Amino acid sequence: MAATLFYFHDPMCSWCWGYQTTWRQLLENLPDKVNLTYILGGLAADDDTPMSEDMQLAIQGYWRKIQAELGAEFNFDFWQKCRPRRSTYPACRAVIAASKQTVGQKTGQELSLDMILAIQTAYYLRAMNPSNIDTLCTLAEEMGLDREIFRRDLQSDQTEKNLQEQIAYSRSVGVSSFPSLLLDYQYKQYRLTVDYRRADTTLEQIKDILLHV
Repeated sequence: MAATLFYFHDPMCSWCWGYQTTWRQLLENLPDKVNLTYILGGLAADDDTPMSEDMQLAIQGYWRKIQAELGAEFNFDFWQKCRPRRSTYPACRAVIAASKQTVGQKTGQELSLDMILAIQTAYYLRAMNPSNIDTLCTLAEEMGLDREIFRRDLQSDQTEKNLQEQIAYSRSVGVSSFPSLLLDYQYKQYRLTVDYRRADTTLEQIKDILLHV
């Protein structure tokens, strides 16, 4: 019986960005019998209010901590060039909207993953604000997506419904921080350790569950 590894994330979560290298290593060594499902947790709801100075300083502190501890790169120009808002739901919707188109041989989840990376790169390296719909549409166009179709899908009721279903699922299994990992196997769910430095920590947990359950 196949197992499913759930990855709970938000495309604007700085710790998810810091986890990237280790996450890729984990995926490269994931047992064949393990399927993968990405779940958007929705870090911060829609909000047009400018981020407070205290919150800006707090988030910049997280960036410096992740940079120092994990070696992830951050472009701090973002805080001078952009008007930060505590709003990640638009970026989450963009991940869903990207999956609705086809680019070459890419469809569905593959385009969702491309959008996640595009959002992260824009936010952390290019000093662009993924809380803004225009930014997300620009990223979609750079990926080869149809800009107007993407904008329509981004703001559709179906995309919002899909996002709320994913957020509800995250909460139903007790996930409140990102990234989080959960393995579903033999009708049971197992919370896994997120080790930001070693993929083997999580891989060993997965293999142990598959072997002994």
